[in-house]
Amino acid sequence: MNEALTPAAQVILSIVPIVGIAFAAIIVFFALLWRHREIKARIRTEQYIPPVYDWQAFSLLIGLCLCGVGLVLTVMFILLNGFTWTLLGGLIPLVLGLAVLIFYKLNPAFHKTVGNEK
Repeated sequence: MNEALTPAAQVILSIVPIVGIAFAAIIVFFALLWRHREIKARIRTEQYIPPVYDWQAFSLLIGLCLCGVGLVLTVMFILLNGFTWTLLGGLIPLVLGLAVLIFYKLNPAFHKTVGNEK
């Protein structure tokens, strides 16, 4: 089982990921082009309604996800390696998540509701 691959097999094995990435890029390109043309057609016919984003829920979700991932990574890196530079792989998302949650809590624009302005 430790036989070397033939040159033809090596070429085929090196081309497969390149072809896969190229096909994925083509699919993404045409999906974006289709969406762009759909939006242009809706604008021309005056049927386009721009999407409304709930930034409050988005920032809360991102903050909680980053805190969860960062906390788990930090604990695992401390248990596996101790206090080394790899610990930054867990501390960075943890601090980013905490920063987003603090921004969520302190931003006065998030606490305004319709008819109940502070």
